[in-house]
Amino acid sequence: MSEKSQSNLVDLNSFHLAGIIPVAGQPLEFNFPWHDSLMPIAPNYLAIERAVLECASAGCETIWIVCPSEMQPLIKHRAGEAVQDPVWISRKQDVYPSTSRKEIPIYYVEVHPKDQKKRDSLAWSILYGSRVAKRVSSGLSQWVEPNKFYVSFPYGIYPSQHLRKYRHEISSRGNFFVLTDLGESVLDGKFVGFAFEADQLGSLIKYFWDIQTGKFDSSQPISERRDGKFITKVLPMEKRFSGRFFKVKDIFQKLDQTKDTFKIEMKWFYEISTWEDYCNYLSSDERKKMLCPKMKFLRSRRWNKVGMDDEE
Repeated sequence: MSEKSQSNLVDLNSFHLAGIIPVAGQPLEFNFPWHDSLMPIAPNYLAIERAVLECASAGCETIWIVCPSEMQPLIKHRAGEAVQDPVWISRKQDVYPSTSRKEIPIYYVEVHPKDQKKRDSLAWSILYGSRVAKRVSSGLSQWVEPNKFYVSFPYGIYPSQHLRKYRHEISSRGNFFVLTDLGESVLDGKFVGFAFEADQLGSLIKYFWDIQTGKFDSSQPISERRDGKFITKVLPMEKRFSGRFFKVKDIFQKLDQTKDTFKIEMKWFYEISTWEDYCNYLSSDERKKMLCPKMKFLRSRRWNKVGMDDEE
């Protein structure tokens, strides 16, 4: 590692990496009774569970799943409210290994009702989930406010467990991108993980608001506006609320490219955002390597309410 990279590393004890999993957005083409993020990728292993484990492997201290309210019970039934940290789940040399385990809490966020059917895209889910994570955490203490956000998608499959080796690089200043075996990243429209610093969130949200359309045509001449300032011209239905259809790359191309960037290339990658891509994955040799973890990383347990003892 270069001296410059070493200087950018931070103390992980005081660094909060928040994981964001965008689920709320425009539906894919599967059209099943369950949500697209619940597509199986192996026996007893769902796409959303792989995304949660990716966040855990990357070293996230908290994980925030942005999903529709009607899908929260089913997703929560599978993913639960906590995931075991891969680094701490099996410390066999400890006297009491079970007491050394570290649970990463999972929180569920619903897109604000005023944004539903207006800005409910994966790009907005990332921005909104990050804003909620920052607001809630900073409300508790400035010491748990996220310094950086790691984004994991359910719709890309790759050996993300290898991210465990690069936790220090991910939890450092600057941007981080996972690359496909062809060298493509989320900026190329691929559903692979990436991370950005929390201080860039405000400018990204502002950019989203600046380029989206609403119900009314902001280009209406002042002379035609009511009282010279109120817009009265309505946009056609197909042009209203364009934020619903923004791609992730459309917004995150605006990430500060002058910051140091760390990249990791995966040996293989499959996208499952279409039925054809899903079939390609199922017919590949790599899908045999994507197995449900033997260890119980995910538990459908629920956190106790304040003042209640753990029954386990």
